[in-house]
Amino acid sequence: MGPVLTPHCERRVRQIRSSNFHSFLPPPDYQRGKMTDTPPSTTTTTDPIHTEDENNSNQEIVSAVSSSDNHISTIVIIIAMQTEALPLVDTFKLTEDRNSPFPKGTPWVRYYGSYKGLSVNILWPGKDAALGVDSVGTVSASLVTYAAIQALHPDLVINAGTSGGFKAKGACIGDVYVASEVAFHDRRIPIPVFDLYGVGVRQGFSTPNLLKELNLKVGKLSTGDSLDMTPLDEASIVANDATVKDMEGAAVAYVADLLKVPAIFVKAVTDIIDGDKPTSEEFLQNLTAVTVALDKTVARVVDYISGKSISEL
Repeated sequence: MGPVLTPHCERRVRQIRSSNFHSFLPPPDYQRGKMTDTPPSTTTTTDPIHTEDENNSNQEIVSAVSSSDNHISTIVIIIAMQTEALPLVDTFKLTEDRNSPFPKGTPWVRYYGSYKGLSVNILWPGKDAALGVDSVGTVSASLVTYAAIQALHPDLVINAGTSGGFKAKGACIGDVYVASEVAFHDRRIPIPVFDLYGVGVRQGFSTPNLLKELNLKVGKLSTGDSLDMTPLDEASIVANDATVKDMEGAAVAYVADLLKVPAIFVKAVTDIIDGDKPTSEEFLQNLTAVTVALDKTVARVVDYISGKSISEL
């Protein structure tokens, strides 16, 4: 017999599964990697990347990290799955970029627009060309993060997505966490110093005011390229003191740190890893409903960011 959910978690699961999440799903005319509906006229979709004067190609590139006292103007939201991304595209009334700034042949999809004074960009790695599934995992996440920072010069990166949670650390299905720290759990290099490189611990950007204002949960995030968890993975996750587990966060953190762009990580729990149900079964059962909780939280985070500087977060 597996672990029993606490009364709080049982109530949370019932709320998530009984929620009227259908109103949050993308409209029927959403297609794979495409948004065919026309945004309302009140939404600004002017894109500086494609309206920039062609004659200014030699203009000096502005640093991706703005002064901490300047208002945040451009954000990039990295999301691994289309199911997670499209409701936010609808919330922010974004438009798909038909003239992608990314290398030809890459499946990466960018949605952009203006929301409450912010230039908002959602980046989804797209579908695998051969298999037609979402390009999840650390490789796609690191590539699209690098390309987005190079092309868009954001003031802030947000990695949003679903995750597994640990009952032993207090996680329940539908909970949304902001990561205080991220690390890998499947890069095992048992050689002095290389072992630390493999784990790759990095801090999430500190946002004490945001956390207090929105009353968000905080926990450590551990990243690996597998949905399941081997005994070796589990030992590493315990060593990382992780509350939640995903497949992209530490890769995004690596690139953001490399390019000196602040990054925050927002993760919603779809499955209880140390529970009594198979991870894949619970993940698929809860994905759509938990995505509603994720997207509501991301929208609240973006609302809070609007009009503020990095130092005010």
